[in-house]
Amino acid sequence: MKIAPWNAAILAGFALAAGAAFAHDDATLDKTPAPHGGQLRMAGPYHFELVVAKDAKASADSPLLVYVTDHSGQQKFATAGASGTATILSGKQKATLALSPDGDNRMKGMGKYAADPAMKVIVGITLAGKQAEQARFTPLAKTGER
Repeated sequence: MKIAPWNAAILAGFALAAGAAFAHDDATLDKTPAPHGGQLRMAGPYHFELVVAKDAKASADSPLLVYVTDHSGQQKFATAGASGTATILSGKQKATLALSPDGDNRMKGMGKYAADPAMKVIVGITLAGKQAEQARFTPLAKTGER
């Protein structure tokens, strides 16, 4: 069976799109070294890198950082004028931290949360003039458990 050249081009396009989607799934991102030692997740056209305090205690304020880049990690997106929240679920505790711009492509929040391997974090960020994007993290789980 012979495939017409235009059909071959369409099939190649589908194969590339499928490969690109797979390249950014959570399992693949968990194996990708993050520039700041955090966990990477896709959020629409962006990558969010979440960095939590590994020694955070529920009794004291601890920082939470989110870096915003493109899918290759090369282009930084300015966070000036952005807003966001991080909802942290750790054990039976829930904390919601307001995120505000903190440097070129970073958002920062401070709040009381306990570092726990089972913790889950939902980050929502709206960059200036853009639609809101959201990502879910398990920042302290071992790679195989994420």
